[in-house]
Amino acid sequence: MAQQQGPQQSVGTGLFLNGERETGQDVRTGNVTAALAIANICKSSLGPVGLDKMLVDDIGDVTITNDGATILKQLEVEHPAAKVLVELADLQDQEVGDGTTSVVIIASELLKRGNELVKQGIHPTTIISGFRMALKTAVQHIKKDLVVSVDKLGEENLINSAKTSMSSKILGPESAFFARMAVDAVKSVKMATLVNGKPGFKYPISAIHILKAHGKSSMESHMVNG
Repeated sequence: MAQQQGPQQSVGTGLFLNGERETGQDVRTGNVTAALAIANICKSSLGPVGLDKMLVDDIGDVTITNDGATILKQLEVEHPAAKVLVELADLQDQEVGDGTTSVVIIASELLKRGNELVKQGIHPTTIISGFRMALKTAVQHIKKDLVVSVDKLGEENLINSAKTSMSSKILGPESAFFARMAVDAVKSVKMATLVNGKPGFKYPISAIHILKAHGKSSMESHMVNG
């Protein structure tokens, strides 16, 4: 009885994968193009005159928002490089709670400028080293020249800062109410410490706990000391 042989496999070279492998400038350009496409979606929602986005999913549910993280979560992104930007926005939202659109736009612009430098013959490692050097210089400049003590800002400026970050959130219409609560909560965890060897203060956000009570209005929220 004759036996039918299966497909032959090459010995010593491993299994043959039926796919394509791309490298070089074309791949870099494709990654940058995908990142810029994501940034262009969010770009028009940035700033005090940013536009809202109306997002409609497969079943017809409508979401209207100008929050970068919310916009990107609703998108069905398949490109790997674009997914990195979506994850970047999500991480920014988890760690800081604001600036999701800004971080996506800055990251995409850095990729765009870096790609132009690669085309000029500069090695990617050199470009990354330059970016890191620029980061250190920028952080030093911010700490030295731009950081202002909370005591010097005053109560009104703190509340205005909190209002600004709430303008793109669901709480935007009641920003005055929640801005006051947020400022009071952060000031309540103020701790004396040493900053660069000098007496100063820190405000550990992790010391503020948020408890949610279902079935009540958001305007019934209140701060409990202790």
